[in-house]
Amino acid sequence: MIYSGSCHCGAIRYEVEADEHVECDECNCSICAMTGFLHLIVPKSRFRLLAGKDATMTYTFNTHVAQHYFCKICGVRPFYIPRSNPDGIDVNVRCLTPAPVSISVRPFDGINWERHAHQLENLSKE
Repeated sequence: MIYSGSCHCGAIRYEVEADEHVECDECNCSICAMTGFLHLIVPKSRFRLLAGKDATMTYTFNTHVAQHYFCKICGVRPFYIPRSNPDGIDVNVRCLTPAPVSISVRPFDGINWERHAHQLENLSKE
């Protein structure tokens, strides 16, 4: 299924291919808990940025591997390149339309990221 995604103001727009039933992760690390990001990691081949390259700002911290993209107009973070899967894209399920028919949310212990990152390794593979 093809979902559309965007930031709040619509300056950043994208499409992502995912199943009708979406399995996503809710991370408890500091940035994810504060922003309410629901993670759907996909291969880059299943993601297409439609608009907003000029409206996108990047935030990095710690190892600087993860590239947290956010809209410089409205501040929403609709997708990013995750540290766990730098070969993939992590889209925020809360930014998708239509909303997935059903969503399963798995808790992910991002506070102890080094111990649990291996659980995410295969999500960006075809």
